[in-house]
Amino acid sequence: HWTLLSVSLLNCLLSTACSVGLALAIALTVHSRGMHLVRGCDSSALPDDARVAIATNDCPFNTTRIYDTALALWFPAMLLAAAEAVLSGRCCLVALIFQGIGPCARSYSKEQV
Repeated sequence: HWTLLSVSLLNCLLSTACSVGLALAIALTVHSRGMHLVRGCDSSALPDDARVAIATNDCPFNTTRIYDTALALWFPAMLLAAAEAVLSGRCCLVALIFQGIGPCARSYSKEQV
């Protein structure tokens, strides 16, 4: 039970950190209109909005769809990380109940007797 508690608590913390990091990345990307995504491209030919950026020879990657693709991948990843954090938290709560610790532990032990 202690292994379940420690692993689920660690996973809950890591999943929460991942979802917060992805939310921050999404917020910064939307706020800068995608210009942080094309920061490695030192070309004056790039427009102010990364959504209409064109592929140039100065950029090591194709910039035409990087804004939409990044957001399309980050939103589901953030939702899945948040769901994983919630499920890990519930698993941690169950491990605490099995150990006799927590708010529901007393009623659970009475039901077992």
